[in-house]
Amino acid sequence: MLFEVWAPKAEQAELQLAGETYAMERDPARDGWWTADAEAGEGARYGFSLDGGRVLPDPRSRRQPDGPDGLSAVVDHNAHEWRTDWPGGAPLANAVLYELHIGTYTPEGTFDAAARRLGHLAELGVTHVELMPVCPFPGTHGWGYEGVSLWAVHEPYGGPEGLKRFVDTAHGLGLGVVLDVVHNHLGPSGNYLPLFGPYFTDTHHTPWGSAVNLDAPGSDEVRAYLLGSALSWLRDYRIDGLRLDAVHALADTRALTFLEELSTAVDTLSGELGRTLFLIAESDLGDPRTTAPRESWGLGLHAQWNDDFHHALHTALTGESQSYYADFARAPLGALAKTLTQVFFHDGTYSTFRGRTHGRSVDRTKTAAHRFLGYAQTHDQVGNRALGDRLSAGLSPGLLACAAALVLTGPYVPMLFMGEEWAAHTPWQFFTDHTDPELAQAVREGRRREFAAHGWVADDIPDPQDPRTRERSCLDWSEQENEPHARVLAWYRELIALRRERPDLADPDLAAVKVAYDEGARWLAYRRGDIRVAVNLSKEPATIGLGRNGLSRVLAAWQPVDAPVSDGLLRLPPESCVVLGPANG
Repeated sequence: MLFEVWAPKAEQAELQLAGETYAMERDPARDGWWTADAEAGEGARYGFSLDGGRVLPDPRSRRQPDGPDGLSAVVDHNAHEWRTDWPGGAPLANAVLYELHIGTYTPEGTFDAAARRLGHLAELGVTHVELMPVCPFPGTHGWGYEGVSLWAVHEPYGGPEGLKRFVDTAHGLGLGVVLDVVHNHLGPSGNYLPLFGPYFTDTHHTPWGSAVNLDAPGSDEVRAYLLGSALSWLRDYRIDGLRLDAVHALADTRALTFLEELSTAVDTLSGELGRTLFLIAESDLGDPRTTAPRESWGLGLHAQWNDDFHHALHTALTGESQSYYADFARAPLGALAKTLTQVFFHDGTYSTFRGRTHGRSVDRTKTAAHRFLGYAQTHDQVGNRALGDRLSAGLSPGLLACAAALVLTGPYVPMLFMGEEWAAHTPWQFFTDHTDPELAQAVREGRRREFAAHGWVADDIPDPQDPRTRERSCLDWSEQENEPHARVLAWYRELIALRRERPDLADPDLAAVKVAYDEGARWLAYRRGDIRVAVNLSKEPATIGLGRNGLSRVLAAWQPVDAPVSDGLLRLPPESCVVLGPANG
């Protein structure tokens, strides 16, 4: 088989394969590439030595059996026998996503253990599982955002075959799979890319140090490396979509940006494979050009997370006003109304957190609602809290039900965070398993220093390196059988089924969403076609005027409630919500 590596500065390159050494030759057709032919079967261990140096893992390694610091292993993707003939999942316009972390979705923390729990998600009614990153990282347990070897799969989870079995099981249950990928940085430990070539550049700096090289000399090959990795997940693992971490941190000044190249390549692959593929961006820019079509000078990504909706919803539910919540907390119901109708709260307005104006308005007449994801909780918004506490740690079941109603009947593609659907009481905390003692101590001290600046006692902050921090973060599946968890779970199932059954709840027309609210009384109501949704976040009953429009049928309600009659008034119990439809529909 052909072994190849890009090492443009090397004077000599050798392949180390199964204890044998093979001289590599320069590729005359590709500047900086070295190649060698050698017999190798599935699982054969190999690495590359440059200019007589230590043997390094392949930057394009498909498998790292002994972790990021070990030798690479040969993987033949064509040898895997897929059980499910998968035509493709639901389009984003009809999707309900569920974010999960393989290492804490079950106590075992493996693909196979997680796959055994996928029947729960199929029954719940979600359409896609969104996996947090699965590239190799040092140790056993971690969030995955410090991964290296961007073509490989974390071995403790089950390696490449484990991921394929997971995807196959999901597809067999009718569930699509989305994978979170990180292109904006690599982890500080086990990252050997700089020894091969200019994968990073000091032209730009990011919160993680030197930027990934997307526009400096040598960046053509770096882009090809990232593009190849992304397409491999979609092609070789049959993944249905990618979530792109923090695209605002991709420093790129070229006329044709990397994200445009990526979206073009994914659309092309989708046509070749004959199934729907998509890209979802995490972006802090508040810029509708992220998802605008390329022919309209956009980046052509298919959707993006909408943190502004989350922040408005969070402040309305909790009353929190620290940090980036401050602007939303001034009038949280008004902020929620704005994000339900205009997408971004900061759409050219002043952000006190940033100390400047921020964002850009969305053209609601031309932009489909399914270009944005809406959610009440994510791994970031839970795990980056000092104690990793979920909304369920401080809110009543009624307010959790209101949050679910706003997410699952709102205009955006809904996304849930694992365990949210039954109001899980387990926290989801920040945990690591760094094998480098100095790095482990630096992370521990940095975490405590960060929250001590916000008034926390350092000893109260969970130690990321303590195995118990990860263990506390594993879901307790037995909770579903008890109250109030069982009732919350039934509510999520009811709302997801309603979203699937009612076309108005999948209407992409943002301009058609109409909202009314009362900041003081803490209620909000909105219309989507013939559907009305009302939430009362107050501890007092609310009377909401909906007009005499024939909406006299309750489709779903958290507490018993009568539909409006001739006076058009809805009387909603405290901390409760209702979905209404026409009497004859």
